[in-house]
Amino acid sequence: AFVTSIILAAGMTAIAVPLGGLLAFLVVRTDLPAKRVIEPALLVPIVLSPIVIAFGYVVAIGPVGFASLAVKGLIGFVPWNLYSLTSLIIIAGLTHVPHVYLFSSASLRKLNLELEEQARILGAAPWRVALTISLPLVWPALVYSGVLIFFLGFELFGLPLVIGDPANVLVLTTYLFKLTNILGTPSYQLMAVVVVAIALVTLPLVYFQRHLLRVAERYVTVGGRGGQSGPLRLGRWRWLALTGIVVWLAIVIGLPLAGVILRAFVSRWGEGINPFDTLTLQNFRDLAEHPNLLGSILNTFLLATVGAAASVAAYGLIALVTHRWRSRFVAMVDYLVLLPRSLPGLVAGLAFLWVFLFVPYLGVLRSSLVGIWLAYSVVWLAFGLRLISASLSQIAPELEEAARIAGAGPARVVRDVTVPLIRFGLVSSWLLCFMIFVREYSTGVYLQGPGTEVLGALIVSLFGGGSLELVAALSVVNVALVAAGLVLALRLGVRM
Repeated sequence: AFVTSIILAAGMTAIAVPLGGLLAFLVVRTDLPAKRVIEPALLVPIVLSPIVIAFGYVVAIGPVGFASLAVKGLIGFVPWNLYSLTSLIIIAGLTHVPHVYLFSSASLRKLNLELEEQARILGAAPWRVALTISLPLVWPALVYSGVLIFFLGFELFGLPLVIGDPANVLVLTTYLFKLTNILGTPSYQLMAVVVVAIALVTLPLVYFQRHLLRVAERYVTVGGRGGQSGPLRLGRWRWLALTGIVVWLAIVIGLPLAGVILRAFVSRWGEGINPFDTLTLQNFRDLAEHPNLLGSILNTFLLATVGAAASVAAYGLIALVTHRWRSRFVAMVDYLVLLPRSLPGLVAGLAFLWVFLFVPYLGVLRSSLVGIWLAYSVVWLAFGLRLISASLSQIAPELEEAARIAGAGPARVVRDVTVPLIRFGLVSSWLLCFMIFVREYSTGVYLQGPGTEVLGALIVSLFGGGSLELVAALSVVNVALVAAGLVLALRLGVRM
C-alpha cells in the first residue's frame, strides 16, 4: 500500500503539473476564446466531493457505464478498464489540474510582461515564449503545486476506494480504512503505524511548500505596477487549444456529473437497458423515507452554515491576535496552523476519535456534531485563516494608528476599523469553508454516529453497502449544495 501510494502520487503529479502550467499560460497570457466561461468552470473539480466524482465515473465509464456501453455498441468492446491503477492515476491527475492552475496563474499575473514582449519582437512563437520565458519564471509556483499534488496523492481516499478497491489496488488510506472493517475489533496499533507512515511523508512536504513560498519572492519581475501588454496571439491554434480544454472539462466534470445525475433518476441500468426507459423519482422518494438520510442533509447544512461561521469567527480571532504582533510565538503559530493540513482527512478524523476515546471528559464529543465540527475546523484551519490573513495584510497601519491617536482603545480599533475593513475576507473565508464542509467526506468517517451522519461520510458507508440508488440521490443533493455555494461565491466576486 505504501509503494502504491508513492506510485499514485508521482503519477498524478506528472500529469497535473505540466497540464496545469500549460492551462494557466493559455488562460492568462493568450487570446484563448471564452475565458469568462472557462475560468469559473476550472473551480468545479476542486469543490466537488471526490467520493461523488468517483461514483460518477463508475456510472459513466465503468464496465457497464452508459458511456462504456455506448462505445461498446459502436466498436464491439470497451477500450478502457476503469478498475486499474493506470485509470486511477490518470483520473486523479486530470482532476487535480485546477490545483496547479490556481498557483501558476497567480504567478503568471505577477510577471513583467515586457519580458514576453521582447521575445515576441524577436520573432518567438507563443509556445517558445511559454517554454523559455513565462514558465521558467514561475517555476517556484510549479514546484510548489507539484509538492501539493504529491501530498494530495497520499490524501486520496474516495477515488482509490471506489476505483482501486475492485482491482485490489490498496493505498495507505484505503488500507487504513480496511483495518477497521476487516477485523472484528479495530486494530489501533496497526492503524497508528499506518498513520505514522503517512505523517513521515506528508509533514515534510507541507513545510517544504512554505520554504518554496519564500523562494518565490526571488522571482518577482514586477516592482509596483507591471507594464501593460496585449495577449499572445495563438492564431489558428487558439481553437485547437479551446477544444483541448473543453475535452478535459468534459472528462473531469461532464462525465462524472452526468453519471451521478443519470443514476439518480433511473430505476435500473446496465447492458441491454435503455436508461431513458427507466426514468423515475423513486430514488428521491426512498431518500425521503429514511430519517437518518434526511438528517445527514440537515447536519451537513448546519455544519456548512452555522459551523462554518463559527469556524471563521475562531480563525478571525487567531488572525487578529497575531496581526502586527512580531514575536517568535507568532511565527510558531504560523507553522502550527499548517500541521493539521499535513494529515489526510481520514487520518485527522481518526486522530480526533482517539482523542475523544482516550482523553478523560472528552468522550461526550464522540459521535457528536460538535466533535465533527471541531475536526473540520482544525483540519481546514490553514485554508480559512489564509484568506483572513491576506485581507489583514492589505490594511495600512496608519488607519489603525489614526484611531488610537483619536483615543480609541485596542478593542474599539478592532471593532470599528479592522473588522469592517476585512469583512470581505471574512465572507470569502466563510464561503470557502461552506463549500469545504459540504464536500468533506473522509474526516467524518470515524466521527459520525446515529443521528449525526453527514453527507460525504454517509455516502462512503452506503457505497460500501451497495445502496447505489441512495448514493446517487445523496450525491445529487451534495452537488446541489456545493453548486449553490460556488454560485454565491462567484456572484460576490470571491477569488480562490
